Amino acid sequence: MRFPRLAIANYQFTLVVVLLLALLGVVSFFTMPRAEDPSVAFSGSNVIAIYPGATPVDLEQLVVDPLEEALNELEDLKDIETVIGDGFARINVEFLYGTDPDDKYDAVAEKVASLRPELPADLARLEAQKISPQDVNILQVALVSATASYRDLRLQAERLEQQLERVPGVKQVETWAFPEQEVRLALDLETMRERGLSLGQIIQAVQASSANMPGGNLDAGGRRFNIRTSGDYESLDDIRRTVIGASNGRIRYLDDVAEVAFDYEDEQYRGRFNGERAVFITATQRKGANIFDVMGGMQERLDGFEARLPAEIGLHTVFDQSVSVEARVNGFFSNLMQGLLLVGLVVVLALGLRASLIVILLIPLSIAMALFGLDGSGLAIQQMSIVGLVIALGLLVDNAIVVTENVSRFIDRGLTGVQAAIAGTGQIGWAIVSSTVTTILAFLPMILLPSGTGDFIRSMPITVVYALIASLFLSLALTPFLASRFLKRTPRSAGAPQPRAFQRWLTQVVAGPYRRILRAALARPVVVLGTAVLLFAASLALFPIVGVSLFPKAEKPQFFVNIETPEGTSFDRTDAFTQVVEAALAEKPQVARYTTNVGHGNPRVYYNTFPRSETPTFAQIFVEAHSYEAALALAADLRRDFARFPGAEIEVKEFLQGPPIEAPIAIKVIGENLDIIRRIAADVEGIMAQTPGVINLDNSMDEDRTDLRVNINRDKAGLLGIPLVGIDQTVRASMAGLPLARFRDADGEEYPIVARLPLQDRPTLGDFDRISVASATGARIPLRQVARLDFETSPTRIEHYNLERTATLTSDVLDDYNVAAVTQQVLRALDAYDLPDGYRFHIGGEQGDRAESFGGMGQALLLALLGIFGVLVLQFRSFSQPLIVFAAIPFALSGAIVALLLAGYSFSFTAFIGVTSLVGIVVNNSIILVDYANQLRAEGRTLLEAVQLSGETRFTPIVLTTLTTIGGLLPLTLQGSSMWSPMGWVIIGGLVASTVLTLIVVPVLYRLLTPKTVVSAAM
Repeated sequence: MRFPRLAIANYQFTLVVVLLLALLGVVSFFTMPRAEDPSVAFSGSNVIAIYPGATPVDLEQLVVDPLEEALNELEDLKDIETVIGDGFARINVEFLYGTDPDDKYDAVAEKVASLRPELPADLARLEAQKISPQDVNILQVALVSATASYRDLRLQAERLEQQLERVPGVKQVETWAFPEQEVRLALDLETMRERGLSLGQIIQAVQASSANMPGGNLDAGGRRFNIRTSGDYESLDDIRRTVIGASNGRIRYLDDVAEVAFDYEDEQYRGRFNGERAVFITATQRKGANIFDVMGGMQERLDGFEARLPAEIGLHTVFDQSVSVEARVNGFFSNLMQGLLLVGLVVVLALGLRASLIVILLIPLSIAMALFGLDGSGLAIQQMSIVGLVIALGLLVDNAIVVTENVSRFIDRGLTGVQAAIAGTGQIGWAIVSSTVTTILAFLPMILLPSGTGDFIRSMPITVVYALIASLFLSLALTPFLASRFLKRTPRSAGAPQPRAFQRWLTQVVAGPYRRILRAALARPVVVLGTAVLLFAASLALFPIVGVSLFPKAEKPQFFVNIETPEGTSFDRTDAFTQVVEAALAEKPQVARYTTNVGHGNPRVYYNTFPRSETPTFAQIFVEAHSYEAALALAADLRRDFARFPGAEIEVKEFLQGPPIEAPIAIKVIGENLDIIRRIAADVEGIMAQTPGVINLDNSMDEDRTDLRVNINRDKAGLLGIPLVGIDQTVRASMAGLPLARFRDADGEEYPIVARLPLQDRPTLGDFDRISVASATGARIPLRQVARLDFETSPTRIEHYNLERTATLTSDVLDDYNVAAVTQQVLRALDAYDLPDGYRFHIGGEQGDRAESFGGMGQALLLALLGIFGVLVLQFRSFSQPLIVFAAIPFALSGAIVALLLAGYSFSFTAFIGVTSLVGIVVNNSIILVDYANQLRAEGRTLLEAVQLSGETRFTPIVLTTLTTIGGLLPLTLQGSSMWSPMGWVIIGGLVASTVLTLIVVPVLYRLLTPKTVVSAAM
């Protein structure tokens, strides 16, 4: 290999290049964006339809079915999932991974817009929303006051919103939890009936008076004038003076039959902070922005704003993501520094001061170069990229150790520093190139993993690859030069300094126990291989005990408390239940603060959670504890306290890692008839409830609701000339309020003009006797004469999965239980369930996501194995010797399983990452051993001599590279993270087992599979 010779000959140029790349890496470190979690991008949109007063069945028939049929025509469609509630429907459209999110959102929006004319005209809202996992709020603050009006709170919130929007890096600022204002036309039904006025007349009059139609333009005297017509309303007095009819020569105005005033819409979302009334302001940051810079700018604005607030309004921070980002990043960097110290300690003990300085110098240089590569790839410093550095930490010095140790051997033979550097590096140059390439090939398929899970982990393998490339470059360019300058020949005289204790110990192990064991193994190859196979089979038998999981909890000191009341429960009743939970939280010493959202989900504060829209039977409390341990204890207390709470379902939801899933366990019952689906869902609910470990069980069709249907006598209405739409409008205005037009005030603010009963008169059954409709002759006909009121049951919620009706049952799993094991227990019971024809189960949750995620990782592992095998075939020019190298892999898997079992972790997705990483790591030792044996045989050694000497010579670098890799991972592994400790134990256990067995089994296989004839040296 000529590269080391060129690097040494042109050492000045080499040093300049190295220092420049390192400097760029340092600059990147200080300028790169920071984040808590990696971004997960996928193509998807939500279609929101709001139709006040419509039942789920009506919404399904009138709105959802047409929309789903149109959306199903789109290309690259993966799933369509719909939830239909009372007056509300949300259609989630997800496309195949890799499609352009902007193009797919445009396609969805175009379909929705083209279908709008065919949907009901009084549909209050229909819009397509782009799903962006990156739009997580980095800040949520609360304006708190018990006395200030919502109008004052809103004005202050909008002031703060405008200030925060001006901060560089802020993408969007939103305000939450206050009722919208509207112009209320409080209709007096009795007066309207006495004066012969119908609702239709009021609707026509208001809409006609609020229209603003351009009058065109005309030319006069060489000038052009725009013509303005009557225009829309300019004040509330204009609305009050709207002419709605005339009788007996007298004009009737709107204020004759209605009170016109500003008022608030019916409250649908109520917020509190630590039990006090509040409105919320949230902010998201732009992609690529540094969260600490953005938060610093916003904090300055918050400090100035708070100083000018009225005394009765307080400003409090609900959520500041930069705090958790700083804690997580600092924690990982702490692990990195601890690992660096351990690696350095191992190297110093083994190689001595001079050699260890050469090796350790590569670590900061490689990390700096890797950061430069990350920055150039547009990636941020977050948990995945830092874990990549931790994994790479022990690998970075492997090549340098091998090079330094080999150069030192040649110096001891009497060569000069330069001669030894060239000869020593050249001898093992291609071996470390191929070993680095094989390690890179193990991580490369993970970069190409095509799924949301691939997005989640991608920055980790990219970081490792960049670090390994930097390490290889430095090992072949900088390490030989430094070794030629700083390494000295070891004196052989009697008075020379003795090797360090660790060096003496390694030498004694090689000369004593290892030599004897290796000779015995080479003498009995069949016994050794049989024993190794039995150990491997025994370890596989332990795998079911270890169990399988996907992503663990996020280990954050925050969680949600969800309160769900029965369908039909009023908003105020739901709030009353919520206050009971708040009172319990106020007494818990672990609570730092809690934020209440009644009728709505808390604004989004975690990357894989999405807030629920307005629902009067739902409330959510965002709880933050003083620490993660306190949060675990608090969550357990709350589950126990509210396990059997009468009148409401109260569940504690902790944050999970990984791409978003609906729940750890999710079972869908798919069919056509809602009654049959409901019955099957009830049976499945019973099965899940009896399964140990299941908590927070939810059945989307667990209850019906009772509705009041206005059944119109169409024949009678037709005879009287009463249009059906007139009856519908009258009922809607009388009961829920009917939007008629928009009013823009002098400040440019727009408000809906809504006709309804006076707010103090809540609709009752008796109000139907006061409602009248107009016949074709203008006569007032009581509603009861053309319609009757019937009570009927209807589903509280209807769900669709890919256009089919479905019921979804979801649950969480207790901490002491394995999700996969609990799921399998449920599935075994479902396998025995007698499903009617035309009905089926669909398994979602972790089970469904696991198949996709592990399937992708399985493909990545297979690609890695094929790529590594191809490289080894090219290096050794043989098909048998790559198989010898591959023998380390099954032994690594054995060690990984045993390590997980002893540490008490299941085989999670991150553990699978560890296995894939092991494939590239453990073969390196085998490559070094086999390559040197080939060189010895090429020099004329016999087969047994070559394999024996190769094992003894490479024993020290193999042990050292194993120890440095373990040392780099040990701090991360020992911190007890349910996310990363399994990966660490897999790599550590696999390395220990593969190293021990590689030093014994690989030489045995080499003897059995290598031809007796002399093999040429590797490239």
